[in-house]
Amino acid sequence: MSKILVTGGTGYIGSHTVVELHNAGYEVIIVDDLSNSKIEILDQLEKITGKRFDFEKIDLQDATAVENFAKANKDISGIIHFAAFKAVGESVEQPLKYYKNNFFSLINLLTSFNKKINFVFSSSCTVYGQPDTLPVTESAPVKPAESPYGNTKQVAEEILLETASTTDGLKVIALRYFNPVGAHETALIGELPIGVPANLVPFITQSAIGKRGPITVYGNDYPTPDGSAIRDYIHVVDLAKAHVAAIKRLDTNTDTDSYEVFNIGTGKGSSVLEIIAAFENSTGVKLNYTVGKRRGGDIVEIYGDVSKSKEELNWKTELDLNEMLRSAWAWEEYIGKNPF
Repeated sequence: MSKILVTGGTGYIGSHTVVELHNAGYEVIIVDDLSNSKIEILDQLEKITGKRFDFEKIDLQDATAVENFAKANKDISGIIHFAAFKAVGESVEQPLKYYKNNFFSLINLLTSFNKKINFVFSSSCTVYGQPDTLPVTESAPVKPAESPYGNTKQVAEEILLETASTTDGLKVIALRYFNPVGAHETALIGELPIGVPANLVPFITQSAIGKRGPITVYGNDYPTPDGSAIRDYIHVVDLAKAHVAAIKRLDTNTDTDSYEVFNIGTGKGSSVLEIIAAFENSTGVKLNYTVGKRRGGDIVEIYGDVSKSKEELNWKTELDLNEMLRSAWAWEEYIGKNPF
């Protein structure tokens, strides 16, 4: 089958997508600069799949390196682009770091692979801000970004739309996904944040295992059933399979638009307090948490309408919230005993 380049393929979502591409019969090559991931993930992928994946350490900001890589790999037919900086708080503190990396990486890929190519872009529900109506659909307006990180996703989508409309043979799918959590069923790969986790679930698991102190619930006075903020959480394996579905659509459908957007989520929102309760129920581990003030920049509630993805990508989620949290805990226990 087709040869697929996965940028950021040793990262959290990238590594799970590599596994699902392999399971679907694709040949995979990984590029990563290892700035936010570990080379040992290649060993973990080999344990899961029995395959040692081709890997090159490249900083995609380096235009010459990307061009040389493209010339040496002319048989690549598809790119799944995860490689980007992604911490919202850091992007506020260091906006130029985010604009330079996230834009130059994308532009260098599009410039170097200037032939017929299928391109799947890792976008985000952050482009919607606080939606006017829920569940949010792909036709909802893109709101002004709350952070430089969010802005890079919005502008990257614009770059891809405009490039695809003027480049013969370039076909793009942007996947706007919600909150990925969980880990592979083997517990051999999972989310491995460097430093203090910015996301809820890895902070929960690190708190539960003793790496962190009590969990802070940022606000219990939102206009939601239990007062805490609501998000759409999706199992990372379901998310990885959505990328495979997108590549298959680009491979097989010749009459689709050159640029398409899909929501990738469960279509259901869960509150912070519901996540805490589900973790305790699915693992038997009690959590220590306190309630603090609302955090600046946080929206009240978001979850997606995923009917378009079900109908046109022939994709839907299979793993529930309990499995998300059980697998996240299994990964935390594994990495605690087998640190990289």
